[in-house]
Amino acid sequence: MLTRRQFVQITALSLGTSFNSLHAQQLKLENAKIIVGFAPGGTADIVARRVSEKLNGNYAHNVICENKTGAGGQIAVQFVKNAIGDGSTILLTPMSMLGIYPHTYKKLPYDSLLDIVAVSGAAKFDYALAIGPQVPDSVKNITDFISWCKANPKLANFGSPASGSSPHFIGHLIGKSSDVDLRHIAYRGTQPAILELIGGQIAAVVGPTGEFTQYTKSGKCRLLGTSDGQRNPFTPNIPTMKEQGFKDFNFSEWYGFFLPAGSSKETIQRLNTQIQAVLNDKDFVNGLALSYLTPYPTTPNELAQELKNDSAKWKKIVAEIGFTPED
Repeated sequence: MLTRRQFVQITALSLGTSFNSLHAQQLKLENAKIIVGFAPGGTADIVARRVSEKLNGNYAHNVICENKTGAGGQIAVQFVKNAIGDGSTILLTPMSMLGIYPHTYKKLPYDSLLDIVAVSGAAKFDYALAIGPQVPDSVKNITDFISWCKANPKLANFGSPASGSSPHFIGHLIGKSSDVDLRHIAYRGTQPAILELIGGQIAAVVGPTGEFTQYTKSGKCRLLGTSDGQRNPFTPNIPTMKEQGFKDFNFSEWYGFFLPAGSSKETIQRLNTQIQAVLNDKDFVNGLALSYLTPYPTTPNELAQELKNDSAKWKKIVAEIGFTPED
């Protein structure tokens, strides 16, 4: 027979368990979506879809990835800015849209420091310069490519996933450092640019190294150099741009998760906790490696500080190269 004290303890435990269960149910959203500003098939899209699969049934009952392309990723950021801050609308974006665009556009439909809040880093990567069938097989490195561009000025161009992005500036800096006019062509993501590259419509593309994987393996395009200060462990046979004479080249980037400004600390922390679990999942990490990506888990404050540091770095670079902000 239960004593009064035992009864009170069991009742309290039962009520506490019921409350925690109810609280968990209240926290779990019915639907959530990860917004990506670029076309399906690219590395941002791949990361978003892999994370949404892992969050599905845990963070919310249903989690999907939604592509909102256009304006070099600005439309996606603006969409999340205008969303309700209940944790159901999540942005996955490269740093460029938040840390570089404020210095390359006269007007943006968002303030990257005020309209959205950092949640967690997602993945890190470097960039590569790739050439396609329009460029002859005799071109083996960036020096060869520059010589070919000077001999064929009408064909001297490169595509990037967005105007004013890191890949845009990397290509611009290659041309400026080599005294060659490399015409830039902006696309709605790297994949659309690569399709024109392998189709012979453009000479080169600068984009995340992992986005070229399937095409380099099939021989449809060739990597000439990577942008980080050290060789990419996934492409150890491809020399860096720094190794090829571009001594100041040391460029890498990250994807990060953000929520609308006004999202509660509890909402931000809950999503961060869920994302950390995904980024530390072995299967997820192995999946990222297929796209030459490495996981980049951070706290909200760490990502916010990283964004501020990168923004200051790129503000200086944009000013030094004399880039004129676009409308």
